[in-house]
Amino acid sequence: MLNRVVLVGRLTKDPDLRYTPNGVAVANFTVAVNRPFSNQQGNREADFINCVIWRRQAENLANYMKKGSMIGVDGRIQTRSFDGQDGKRVFITEVVAESVQFLESKGSSQGGQNMQGNPAPNTSNQGSPNQNQGGFNQSQQDDNNPFAEKGEPVDISDDDLPF
Repeated sequence: MLNRVVLVGRLTKDPDLRYTPNGVAVANFTVAVNRPFSNQQGNREADFINCVIWRRQAENLANYMKKGSMIGVDGRIQTRSFDGQDGKRVFITEVVAESVQFLESKGSSQGGQNMQGNPAPNTSNQGSPNQNQGGFNQSQQDDNNPFAEKGEPVDISDDDLPF
């Protein structure tokens, strides 16, 4: 069996970070993903996909991404149900994110601009849930990145590229 979801889109609002009674971080967020075709009026429509992410990745998402930020989500579809306050059964389908990629730097989502500054951290969880995600330290990253906050193209000839 295969249950795999890969999404690229923009956050529709700031991620909603909460903690379970046991202290486990969980963030709910919605990703707007453009459809690959236009409607009869020539406009592109979007799907709004509810997602959830757990633990350190939830905290990273809430701390570094906000409404309008472009992200990549890798995960699986999950359905669940519960009894609502009115006694009716409520069914929910959502993507349980196993990893989220930050596809633009913090604060560069105005107007859908391309990322030209330093990239935000990768929050994919390759180790234990409590592992420090690569020891990311924003000020340290900016000090070591010669292209941080410049936003200028790099002058490289085709002969310098390995491909």
